[in-house]
Amino acid sequence: MGPAELVQAVHVATQHYVQGRTKMQIAAELGISRYKVARVLDACLAEGIVRIEISPPRSIDAELSEQLRSTFRLHHVLVVNSPPADVPATTAVRQQLGEAAADLLAEIVTEEDVLGVAWGRTLQSMATSLRSLPPCRIVQMTGVTGAVGRTSVDLLRHLAAVSGGPAHPIYAPLVVSDEPTSLALHRQHAINSATSRFASITKATVAIGSWDAEGSQLHASLGAEDLHALAGFDIAAEVCATLLASDGTPINTSLHRRTIAISARQLRHIPEVIAVAGGGEQGTGHPHRVARWIGQLVGHRPTDRGGHLGTGPIVGLISGGAPSGGRTTAPR
Repeated sequence: MGPAELVQAVHVATQHYVQGRTKMQIAAELGISRYKVARVLDACLAEGIVRIEISPPRSIDAELSEQLRSTFRLHHVLVVNSPPADVPATTAVRQQLGEAAADLLAEIVTEEDVLGVAWGRTLQSMATSLRSLPPCRIVQMTGVTGAVGRTSVDLLRHLAAVSGGPAHPIYAPLVVSDEPTSLALHRQHAINSATSRFASITKATVAIGSWDAEGSQLHASLGAEDLHALAGFDIAAEVCATLLASDGTPINTSLHRRTIAISARQLRHIPEVIAVAGGGEQGTGHPHRVARWIGQLVGHRPTDRGGHLGTGPIVGLISGGAPSGGRTTAPR
């Protein structure tokens, strides 16, 4: 590229990339064809006259997010990087994930939606980070769990206060002593007002918890006898009282007959789910594993060699990453 061509190339690149002018406008000004303008712009990129830099927010691993979205046929995937080593991981990651989940929820929910909400400490952070939400109907998907003042009902109330839409709480524990008690509670009008709306939920937020007392509120609420009975199962995680095996397959145990929560089958029929998992030493694992679990839970499988995607529910996964490349996910 000679000196005159170089001057023209810099002018063309400046007009297009800085001033925002179209190729046709630049061509008309210089008396050349728009194809010539396109070739000049290509040459500017090839010779380093123009360098394009994409700088996503440091808190989001955009490359891994897109990789998981494509591989596991999910619609929204945000891999949120873990905080620096000198920051308490569990609290900080929950806050980061909560903020990201709040932003995504505000982006995708409309007034016509029926929003289902589960419970988890990361979802609690999501609720407190939420600044606006359309006046949609909100349905609690699990019975009461959590510390006083920070239960699933409190989370529902907070979301309803932000939204201004009608709310349907479940004033019953997540786990009861026996199946007859569970059946009796399901028949109560106030509880049935929520559970009967599970089928109409169009978007939902759930938390994935590792199967231990720190990661799962279901685990923390069970007695020694129940935990002993479950010890023989390959339980890796839990979501909405549905137990997940290490490959993501829902595990069917007698415990589900004593829980008051949306079932795996009902969850699978929700068109769009935001599933949240965080980072830490006792976490649910690598983001690929979490994405695979969610794909299994809603009936998806990874893409095949031909890139076939198939059809199925849309799922959003927000998963904790790590800034140094070793990515783990953690208690909810």
